[in-house]
Amino acid sequence: MLKNYKILTSILLISNLCFCQQLTFEFGTTVSAFDYENSQGRPLNNLLSKSKSYFGMGYRQSINDANTLFWSLGASYNSYGAIGSESSVDNYFEWDVSYLGVKAGLDIKLFELRELTFLANVSAASEFLIRGNQTINNDVFNLVGEEEFNNNILFFRGGLEMQYPISRSTAIFVRYSYGTSVLISSGKNAEKLNLNAHQFGLGFIINLPKCFCSY
Repeated sequence: MLKNYKILTSILLISNLCFCQQLTFEFGTTVSAFDYENSQGRPLNNLLSKSKSYFGMGYRQSINDANTLFWSLGASYNSYGAIGSESSVDNYFEWDVSYLGVKAGLDIKLFELRELTFLANVSAASEFLIRGNQTINNDVFNLVGEEEFNNNILFFRGGLEMQYPISRSTAIFVRYSYGTSVLISSGKNAEKLNLNAHQFGLGFIINLPKCFCSY
């Protein structure tokens, strides 16, 4: 009897672990704004935003029986860019940088409208520079690994999401988010680059086999 009870308990625990587990895939456009200071602490004005792409994937699981709260873990590839000029010194500037990140987030279901579900999202990500160029007039500088440039940032984001089921196991979603960065590592006399970014994305949510979550 005790052995059967242990087996039943194990089955129930496994079932609970398999409750509402999902994979997410997302891609979209990032419109970024740069807040830049050179190594002397002087800001650079007249910077204009550029549109770049981003990609992300992750794991999501509900944390309550009503399936209104979800936590998530994932990875992302984000590109940011800006262009500008300083007429007083006849200079042209351009940045083109890409960061690889790991993130954790929380999704909160707000309400449903027929088959549409609306959610709010918050997340924090640690992002590492893997590709970056700084152009000043006709000179191009590689920023990766440069001690005078911050290669590690912490990004906080918040946004809204609308999802729609396209099958029993898959849903499609659109998302808008806004985020801002905080420097993690930067030298004493380093260039400082803080980022503000609007992201517009399209993605898919896929239930893991035998782990169905109603949409």
